[in-house]
Amino acid sequence: MPEAPAWKFQPVLQDLAPREPASVTLRGRVITGVGREVIENGHVTLEDGVITAVGEGGGPAGDGRAVVETGGTILAGLINSHAHLAWDGIHDLAAQSLGDAPEISAYKAAANMLACLRAGITLVRDLGMNRSGSFAKQAVEQGVFAGPRLLIVAEAIVQTGGHTYWCCREATGADEMRRAVRDQVKDGADLIKIMMCHDLLEFTDEELEAIVDETHRSNLPITAHATFDACIERAVDFGIDTVEHGGSMSDRTIGKLVERGVPIITTFSPVLLQSKPEIARRYNIPEWKIRERQRLVADKSRYDGLLRAARAGVRIVFGTDAGSPAVRHGVVVPEMEFMIEVGVVADNHAAIMSATREAAIMNRLDGRIGTVEEGKEADVIVVDGNPLDDLRDLERVQMTFVRGSCLYARPPVAAEAV
Repeated sequence: MPEAPAWKFQPVLQDLAPREPASVTLRGRVITGVGREVIENGHVTLEDGVITAVGEGGGPAGDGRAVVETGGTILAGLINSHAHLAWDGIHDLAAQSLGDAPEISAYKAAANMLACLRAGITLVRDLGMNRSGSFAKQAVEQGVFAGPRLLIVAEAIVQTGGHTYWCCREATGADEMRRAVRDQVKDGADLIKIMMCHDLLEFTDEELEAIVDETHRSNLPITAHATFDACIERAVDFGIDTVEHGGSMSDRTIGKLVERGVPIITTFSPVLLQSKPEIARRYNIPEWKIRERQRLVADKSRYDGLLRAARAGVRIVFGTDAGSPAVRHGVVVPEMEFMIEVGVVADNHAAIMSATREAAIMNRLDGRIGTVEEGKEADVIVVDGNPLDDLRDLERVQMTFVRGSCLYARPPVAAEAV
């Protein structure tokens, strides 16, 4: 493993944001994530941050353990594998990146982490906006702020003047690429992200070889912004571990993705939400762009490459690009609904798995989280209703547990005054 960032050497005597693990048995429907198992009348017991029992019936009680009759559904915490915590979903991305003071970026990240917890998101894979993700992770891990788990890139890396250079680490030449990777590792990055294309392919072969080699030498995964066939194929050929967004793909490229086990994190939400006038106009999306987005949403042939990739066995993982214009943090269901509509996942259960089990596998955390099983760490949420019947029930979160600590509980409805 790489050397830890400097802040990890600071002793923490006491959390400023208390997060004591709960001792509780939750009762209700359980979506375990093991195959397609659903326990209609089940229980999940949390103890010392771990799931200690899962099964049918009421489960263990007593010994000071609380029992909660949820009346709803218990499932693994949701994972958003493509988000930007320091972007707010409201203002122009370049203006925020160039103009926001570091203090405002920190407040935005904090507010967005709270929104995630309220939405049942227990892990955010933050793919960068300057260096703000590094500080968000420090705040959570040092107990300064009670937020979701974070996987961070620190700064995404881009060729000098490349796609979204205004919010990334610019570099030119193989040596600078290696230095850029090492700087992210020093800041505590959990993965490295590169911007491989926009309209054109970016980076020289020598630069790509250096950046991938340096990342893997640090025992970290590397992901690539890649949105069309030539870029996706090039990413796989150079050893990229995951693909962000995806796009048009040839059968040859799909075959390489399958052969090398490279997942795709689909992010339909920006196009989808910006296509809805009642949403887009609230965020000052211009009318021409709304019409353009509507054409893109209506033309399902645009998503044929992703559909064929999914049918060929490429792992499809949930991400929303939260923080992009009109895409607020904590908005989960529209992405899942469109994944089903396009066909990259089969049904509600598969959509939920793309944000739980499949995401945990991709993020190399499936031994710890992603399913509701005895011995797993207790990242668990409770929602009203049954999201297998209606995904909108995912929007009615009762409780969110991260490592067994209840970091969100829906306030009770106040009684009406007589």
